[in-house]
Amino acid sequence: MKIVRDLFLNNCLFALAGVIVATFIITFVLGGGYFIPKTLFFIFLSTQVTDLILLFRVKRGLSGKRILADKLSNGDNNEISIYLENFYIFETELRVFDEIPHQFQRRDLEFKFELKGGESKVIKYHLRPVKRGEYSFGAVNVLLSSPLKLFSRRFRFSADKLVPVYPSYIQMRKYELMAISHRLTDTGIKKIRRIGQNQEFELIKEYVAGDDFRTVNWKATARKSRLMINQFQDERSQQVYSLIDKGRVMQLPFNGMSLLDYAINATLVISNIAIKKSDKAGVITFQDRIGSMLPAARLNNQMATIQEVLYNQKTAFLETDFSVLYSRIRRSISQRSLLLLFTNFESIHGLHRQLPYLINLARTHLLVVIFFENTELTEMIDQPAENLKGIYYKAIAERFSYEKKLIAKELQKHGIQSILTPPDKLTINTINKYLELKARNLI
Repeated sequence: MKIVRDLFLNNCLFALAGVIVATFIITFVLGGGYFIPKTLFFIFLSTQVTDLILLFRVKRGLSGKRILADKLSNGDNNEISIYLENFYIFETELRVFDEIPHQFQRRDLEFKFELKGGESKVIKYHLRPVKRGEYSFGAVNVLLSSPLKLFSRRFRFSADKLVPVYPSYIQMRKYELMAISHRLTDTGIKKIRRIGQNQEFELIKEYVAGDDFRTVNWKATARKSRLMINQFQDERSQQVYSLIDKGRVMQLPFNGMSLLDYAINATLVISNIAIKKSDKAGVITFQDRIGSMLPAARLNNQMATIQEVLYNQKTAFLETDFSVLYSRIRRSISQRSLLLLFTNFESIHGLHRQLPYLINLARTHLLVVIFFENTELTEMIDQPAENLKGIYYKAIAERFSYEKKLIAKELQKHGIQSILTPPDKLTINTINKYLELKARNLI
């Protein structure tokens, strides 16, 4: 079949060359100057016909498809691939336009390259969504030109595909693998010195070099005639709740994504880590009222349920009411739990309005208030002031930055744990705090 197609193409090209040579002989050798305009028009028309034959003689000249995951990860670079295969027997020039969702606001996504006959190619690029929800992909449009490049033939593939954007499952899988292999320290998560010893007995095992002599089981040693020790494990089945503030203070953007979505991504990761550490994970969202409440559990489908709850979170960014949060926790959570409260305080006065509710929560639970550092203020403070206006701006920035530190000290004064973190380090710092509290046997 390939030989027949090659012969057909060669015959077309030879016919075109023959027409051009014949017309020039008639025009210039036989002295037919009168025929020059008609001859040139005939040459041009013959070339166009030949190009159309080359492009459209094959019904399926090009095959292609867009390859992407069933769902995208919010805040991460998601790989998108376009597979193309050339069924023509000659080299073609391709211009590829992918109709990506309007949320990305990109109109310059074009790829231009050449593809030999019978050859295939995979184009890869990345998209970073910054909002949860459904994203609609259009078609992959390809303009294909033959070696003559007079006409282009359009092909369309993978049209109208709807893809949901979920909280960052890429980060979740990344830290899950590290937690399983005990490699969390590889990403900058600090190693916490263990304070004291948990008393939850696991098993008696033979002593190996490096074990603690204080855990020697002398009765078992006498029976076995070799040194045996008691092995303990971390206390398990402790409740870890992520409390997500969906109010006005979480609307601030950082790197295109709101603080709320950073908190949602961190909640997905820390919930997965807690379950892998044999604890129970739950979620509560709130603003002027309670949004969602998922009781802490360690069921097989708990992470899938948490992911769906976080994906479906919607908010009007209203003023936050901490009293409704306190009332719900007091009614619904009786066991002492670790409460990771994702919120934001811009001033010490904003903290004082909510402080009574936080103090009451800390009396019965281990409360960690996680709020955000304004990185733009930090950059402004680090830059030297060049004029009077710059001095004023820098002084105001230092004042706001100092208030953030005062908030952390005020929380500490009332026995409340806190994390002041840049948004891009929220997940790592939250995992650090969780591991630290576990190591200190505070939960």
